[in-house]
Amino acid sequence: MQETNWVSRTERQIVPPTTALELAIVQTAAYSDIFDYPLSAAEIHRYLIEVTATRDAVDAALANGCLAPGRLASRDGYVALAGREQIVSIRQGRERDSERLWREALRYGRIIASLPFVRMLAVTGELAMDNVQPTSDIDYFIVTRPGRLWLCRLLVIGVVRYAATRGVTVCPNYLLSEDALTIHERNLYAAHEVAQMVPIAGHTLYQRLRELNTWVDDYLPNASGPPRQLAVHPRATPVRRLAERALSSRPGGWIERWEMNRKLRKLSRAAGHVPEASFGPDWCKGHVSGHEGRILAAFDDRRRALEEGTT
Repeated sequence: MQETNWVSRTERQIVPPTTALELAIVQTAAYSDIFDYPLSAAEIHRYLIEVTATRDAVDAALANGCLAPGRLASRDGYVALAGREQIVSIRQGRERDSERLWREALRYGRIIASLPFVRMLAVTGELAMDNVQPTSDIDYFIVTRPGRLWLCRLLVIGVVRYAATRGVTVCPNYLLSEDALTIHERNLYAAHEVAQMVPIAGHTLYQRLRELNTWVDDYLPNASGPPRQLAVHPRATPVRRLAERALSSRPGGWIERWEMNRKLRKLSRAAGHVPEASFGPDWCKGHVSGHEGRILAAFDDRRRALEEGTT
C-alpha cells in the first residue's frame, strides 16, 4: 500500500488516540466503514462525530502518526480503518456506478419537483454519497404544502410507477409538510441523513429545514450546508397552477383525508413495530426495514471494539 502524506513514515507503533479529535476521527472512519465507504480528509472533517475542528486540525491529526498504521490506513487519497484498505476499490467502483444513477435522479427529480404541492426535493441514501450498489434505488426526501402531503404522495407514486416501467426504482421514503420540518428522531443515523442529503429543488426551504434542526450539529458539528450544489428547474406550468388550485378545494380536501386514512392503515400494518417508521397528517417516514437500528447497533459494536483496542 502506498502511503500518503498523512501517514507517518517513521512512527510504527500502535498508539491509542489520546485526544478527543483523534478519537473522533477513528470513530468517524468506523461509522463510514459500516457502509464499506472510506473517507477523504475533507469528508472526515465534514462528518467528524461530536467534535468541532478546523480542516487544518484534522489534517494535522492525520499527519502526526498517532493514528496510523495501527488505527487507520490510507490508499489513493482515502482513509479507512487499518486492515480495511480493500474498501477503497469498492468505493471507486460505486462512484462510477453512481454517475449513471445521478442522471436518472435528476431526470425524475425534475418531474417530481414539478408536481402540485411539492415545495422541496432532496436526494438521500446511498446515491447522495455516491455509494450505490446494483440493487440501489433513488431515495427522495420531499417537503409538501401543509394539508396536502398524502395527495402529493399519491401523485409522486404515479412517477414511481412510470419510472419502474423504465427499469428505474424511485423511492419517496420520507415526506414532511412545511408545518413539520422539525425532525424529532435524533441520533447519529438521523443526523447523517440530514447532513448528507443533496437538495435539488427548494433550496430556500432546505435552509429553513437545517435551521430548525440544529440538533444535527450536536452529532456532526462541521457538516453545515449541503454536501454539493445541484439543482433541477421545476416546470411552473399553467397546468400545475390549475391543478394546485383545483386540488386545494374542498373536494381536494376529501381526497386528501381519504388517501391519508387508507395509507395510514396500510403502512402502519406493513411497518409493524419498526420504531423508525412513522406516519401522520404531516409526515410519512416509510423506513420499514429496520435499517436505521441495524446501522446504529453495528456502530456501537465497532466503537466498543475500538475502545477495547481490538481493531
